Amino acid sequence: MVNRRGRGELESEVMAALWAAEGPMTAAGVQTVLGDGLAYNTVQTILIRLLEKGVVKRAPAGRGHAYWPVQDAATTAADRMRAALDGRPDRRAVLQQFAAGLDAVDASTLRSLLEERDS
Repeated sequence: MVNRRGRGELESEVMAALWAAEGPMTAAGVQTVLGDGLAYNTVQTILIRLLEKGVVKRAPAGRGHAYWPVQDAATTAADRMRAALDGRPDRRAVLQQFAAGLDAVDASTLRSLLEERDS
């Protein structure tokens, strides 16, 4: 039985590898990090899709290209959180549900960050 990834899961794994890297990575480098028997062409296709979406950049490297993320992981996650609120008439309810799901440490961190912002 083939273990298939969910929609967008491979892109997320490639982005995680790029964020964890100390510098730009080639498709072969990403393939090595991800392992799992992924074909080079599969990794290359994902990198090209990410490039087309504007979330990575690339530069020539040897016979191929090296890729790196446009934003760090924290900025990308924050953008996604803001996008979840955009256009919602029930923003307060969404934020309330988000806050209710935080553990004590994250709630305290968020409280501190909001206090810093307001001071």
